[in-house]
Amino acid sequence: MRLLAVDFGEKRIGLAVSGEGSTVVVPVGTVTRTSDGQAAAAVAEAAREREVERIVVGHPVRCGGVETLLARRARNFARRLAEVSGLPVDLHGEALTSRAADAALESAGVPASRRAAARDAEAAATILRDYLALRDGP
Repeated sequence: MRLLAVDFGEKRIGLAVSGEGSTVVVPVGTVTRTSDGQAAAAVAEAAREREVERIVVGHPVRCGGVETLLARRARNFARRLAEVSGLPVDLHGEALTSRAADAALESAGVPASRRAAARDAEAAATILRDYLALRDGP
């Protein structure tokens, strides 16, 4: 099953996809967010172009499951995305994905000047890898 991961942000939304066998995860870029409606339509189009069957949206809850304002916004975005795309959308807890993305980009030798542009898509890839690891088990 091919999946699309979404790292929801106020300005940019990072995207990553899994391969057919769900073993390879690739960051595929970002969507600039001007409104939830516009962003949901753009993400739904990315899902159609990549022929995904399910979307995973990062849900930035705090320790203990406390939902922050951004987490509520991500939940609302996921709901709208499900309506617009017609695909099943799962929320997946994300913790420190931007920091993990920065570390991965730094270790890959990506210069600091280019890291900001790649961070959101890499964060989406981190969300998807974690989602797949939990789904598929050890």
